[in-house]
This record gives sequence, C-alpha cells and structure tokens, in this order.
Amino acid sequence: MPLTNIQISEAADALLTAEKNREQIGLLSLKYPDMTLDDAYAIQAAQLEKKAEHRVIGWKIGLTSKVMQDALGIDTPDSGVLYDYMRFDTGAVIPRDHFIQPRIEAEIAFVMKAPLEGEVTREEVLAATDYVVPSLEILDTRIVRKDDRTGQARVIFDTVSDNAANAGIVLGKEQHSPEAFDLRWVGSIVKKDGDVVATGLGAGVQDDPVTGLVWLARRMATYGQRIEPGQVVLSGSFIGPVECPSGSDIEADFGSFGMVKLRFE
Repeated sequence: MPLTNIQISEAADALLTAEKNREQIGLLSLKYPDMTLDDAYAIQAAQLEKKAEHRVIGWKIGLTSKVMQDALGIDTPDSGVLYDYMRFDTGAVIPRDHFIQPRIEAEIAFVMKAPLEGEVTREEVLAATDYVVPSLEILDTRIVRKDDRTGQARVIFDTVSDNAANAGIVLGKEQHSPEAFDLRWVGSIVKKDGDVVATGLGAGVQDDPVTGLVWLARRMATYGQRIEPGQVVLSGSFIGPVECPSGSDIEADFGSFGMVKLRFE
C-alpha cells in the first residue's frame, strides 16, 4: 500500500530536521517496509516544497554504474535535487561539522542552455547543453547506512528519499563545448591528502555520460518536471565514493579537461 500524504510529509520533515541538526535518522525502509520508489520520490518532492526559500539550481544523477546497481539490487539510476546552498567553487574549504559523513565523487557536470523534457535523444541533449565542466559531488547521508539492531543496510528507497544522498556540488573553472571532447574518455585522477585513491573514465557512466541526461529527462517527465535552462546536471560518478573525514584535502585532476579542489576543515 502506498504511503499516505501524512507519512510522506512526516518522513520529509524528519529528513529536513536531520539535515539541519546534522543527526541521522533510522532507515525509512524499516519504518515503512511496503514503501515504493514512487513513495521515495514523493518524500524527496515534499522536501523540495518545504525548501521554498531555496532555489533549485539543477539535478544529480546517481547509481549509474552497473557495480553500484548490482550492489543495491536495482537496474535503474536515481536522481536528486541541487539547491543554491549546495554549490561551492573549486578550492572551497568546507567548515568542520558542515556535513555528517561527507564523501566525494568525480563527475562531468552539464550546464544547460535549453530545456529538456520527456523523450529526448543524445543529439538533443548535446544541443541543449551550454557547456560541460569538471566537478565533484559531495555526498552525505541523513539516514543511517546500516541499522544497528537488525544489521539491515539502506536500500534504494532510503537513498532516493534522502535526496539521492546529495549534499553539495563543486564546479571547476574550465568550461568546454560538450562536443569538444569525447566524454567517454574524459577521466580523473582523484587524490586525498596527496595519495591517489581513485581513477575513472566517463565511460563508467552507462558507457556515455550523456546517457544519464536522456534517462533523467524521461524520469522527470513522469513526475511533471523538466530540466530547465541554466540548471546544472551532475551526470553520474565514474569513481566509487571517497570518504572525507575532517582534515581531508581532495584534488581531482581531469587532465586537459580541468581540475577541481576541495578541503574539509
């Protein structure tokens, strides 16, 4: 049975309070064992409505790799909302305790010049893109990763409800035409505190980062949404999440595509 409007609103309020207080809540999938993916997106949408004072600047696409999908037992990506307070410039220093359990992922970000809605082609995505930039996504989780009592790990319903674990976006300075590079071969060497901790290529994102935007436009249309001009879309990570405890220095070297840096106090 789908969640009631009251349950959706209560879950959204609990997540907003967790974000504000930097304290995690329990698994929603345990509290509501019959919840569906539609319920999870409804909880995400309810948070958007309750954040009316903040501007939506774009969207993130997650769970794009086959490895991550297999780990969660799903066969589709997920998506979340990017808000104005989540945006940082390269070189930013994140204050201590700004997040709960921050992690980062390296991605190619698309900045749009035209809307995308419904069934679109790869060519239409490229035509609607103003430019692409190197980026880091900051992940955080307002829901525990594992329930201490049962040992149950969070599932896709928890992740989607929790805004697809999105917490921040860091954009590089370099802006490129989406057709200036073969994005499948754009990659990054990611260092934490000077040590290489991850490498990856754009092809790790469904064989082509553009594919994620094709999927996102279709998914958003089912919920009456669309990608708007000026919005940023994180196309999906091509590395695994990197834990970033306090004091972590992050550097993502995208070669000729650019560089992104970040430090956690």
